[in-house]
Amino acid sequence: MTFVFSSIESSPKEKNSSKLSTTGKVLIGITGGVAVALTAICSSFVSPALRKICLPYVPATDLQIKNVMEALRGSKGKLIDLGSGDGRIVLEAAKNNFEAHGVELNFWLVLFSKLSIYRQNFTHKPQFFCTDLWKFSLAPYNNIVIFGVEEMMKDLENKIEKEVKLGSKIVACRFPLPNWEPITTLGTGVDTVWVYLKK
Repeated sequence: MTFVFSSIESSPKEKNSSKLSTTGKVLIGITGGVAVALTAICSSFVSPALRKICLPYVPATDLQIKNVMEALRGSKGKLIDLGSGDGRIVLEAAKNNFEAHGVELNFWLVLFSKLSIYRQNFTHKPQFFCTDLWKFSLAPYNNIVIFGVEEMMKDLENKIEKEVKLGSKIVACRFPLPNWEPITTLGTGVDTVWVYLKK
């Protein structure tokens, strides 16, 4: 009895389809990886809408930053920006010789802010904290900048009353403190800032 073995060779068409299959797998892997990365980044920006008080990231305008710095003219010491976003107010304050810090819950914005430090030279190096502002003590600061929403201003007012020392300057952007009388107001519309002195 004789056995005949014949080797079956893949046709060029079959070889080509297996190459496409490998390429397809690589493309699916890359696409999936990009999708996961984008989801991780975007979730930091979308999740504030799911909280009890919605705190979206809205960047400060150049005029708003100018108004804040004008409001802080003549002040010295430590500054905290509550809801520091992309960190531009903290960086501007640091350029004006404040010991400036920012508090922001969005990890990616804090990372961006920290990277921005290395592109500039500062006398007092700014710092950014990725944490919940309600758990962050305001006691060491005598200049407080607030970027919040209307729904949180009353609670922030209470926090400032309890933690901030007398004579401290508070600058509220976009929304005023509900019960305090400002010593001055600068700007109009979304660029308005209200300036308060803790008495």
